Amino acid sequence: MAISTELLTPARWPDFEDLFGKQGACYGCWCTAFRLPPATRRENNHERNKDHMRRRVEEGPPPGILAFDEGRAVGWMQVGPRPDVPQWNNPGRASAPLGEGEADDPSIWAISCFFVRSGARGKGLTHRLVSAGIDHARHSGARYLEVCPMDESKSSRSTGLFVGSSRVFEKAGFARMAERKVGRPLMRLVL
Repeated sequence: MAISTELLTPARWPDFEDLFGKQGACYGCWCTAFRLPPATRRENNHERNKDHMRRRVEEGPPPGILAFDEGRAVGWMQVGPRPDVPQWNNPGRASAPLGEGEADDPSIWAISCFFVRSGARGKGLTHRLVSAGIDHARHSGARYLEVCPMDESKSSRSTGLFVGSSRVFEKAGFARMAERKVGRPLMRLVL
């Protein structure tokens, strides 16, 4: 695979739309799980979620990074300031901030979601996306980049891997800071 990465800008929306497909990947989520309150997500259908994400992309700044193989989007990673993914900051989640005020701190960034085409999985694509995300966060003035991945089981088909595998982040230099839920560490990279 000859992988390149690009920020998701309005010009790249058709690529994102193609990657997510007609229903919007992950049961019509359109990567809104950490953006919208649960009640809103239950009321929404895949079209409303898509509209929400499209507005977010149009408003900017880019909410994540697309990976391309020969011009076709094959992967996505949501990355940006913690305030941009309010549900990720919920105190009841394993991804809750470590300290007071960190949920609203624009210099603390989060990688919260991945989506990879089935034919592109198992080829190191998440490693490439994480590397691009680290560079993007660093160049955007972030102090910390946080993740709350899954300690992957032996099966590469583990449910919940949309948050990424802790092994990928360990290899990128992230340190485990807390584990509020077994197998879901909150990890941080100091930029």
